[in-house]
Amino acid sequence: MGSSLADLIAVQLPYLRRFSRALTGCQDRGDTYVMALLEALVADSRIFDREISPRTAAYKAFVKVWNSVPINDSADPADDIADRRIEMLNPGPRQAFLLAAVEEFKIRDIAQILDQSEADVADLINAAGMEIAEQLKTRVLIIEDEPLIALDIEGLVQDIGHDVVAVASTHSEALTLARALRPGLILADIQLADGSSGIDAVNEILLEQNVPVIFITAYPERLLTGDKPEPAFLVTKPFKHEMVKAVISQALFFDVKAGVKQHGAAA
Repeated sequence: MGSSLADLIAVQLPYLRRFSRALTGCQDRGDTYVMALLEALVADSRIFDREISPRTAAYKAFVKVWNSVPINDSADPADDIADRRIEMLNPGPRQAFLLAAVEEFKIRDIAQILDQSEADVADLINAAGMEIAEQLKTRVLIIEDEPLIALDIEGLVQDIGHDVVAVASTHSEALTLARALRPGLILADIQLADGSSGIDAVNEILLEQNVPVIFITAYPERLLTGDKPEPAFLVTKPFKHEMVKAVISQALFFDVKAGVKQHGAAA
């Protein structure tokens, strides 16, 4: 006997929420679209294609809802910036790019999700790359206590044209460097060298500066609990370079604060 639709969707919800937030650049708006998906599935379960893999079917149903339900009632001022920038990046390329680089779908699967040919999907991804490459370069602060990982992140950040201004390995060092250097983007680990919290460091920085943040963690589900606030941008360890580059482009594209308050032990 096959799994129920509820069970199939439940497994995908944390990842659909991540995808939705990356598309919208906002926790509230992203979660609203996921809720719209659940409501659409209750109304008509046929939008979940059981002829393809459950993960692909879940994203296919979500994209169908995302394309058909405009949700533009957020009062967050940062969303006004995102709205203006969204107009500069077409939905098709943005969806294809995120599905490939962040959600790590193969071209074949993306073609099923978007109801496009594989050749068309490749064109969409290339178009997105060209549009995102036009983002202004920025100054990046890396908060990471593992030297080899920090070096790896530094290299890929520089590969896409940004400047790494410093690397911090502790909470206090991160605060000092952020205040002195005023970075345009922060890439933050969660557990730091002296046992301090990267989450706490980021939240303190965000009290003083409006800067986009990307959290890097081996346990993304611990930051996608459904409680507020949660980060809009997450990268899972071990990470792929293309995924980090994609998330950097998205974070700068939306230019939002992505802090999260810590609940319990850090991952």
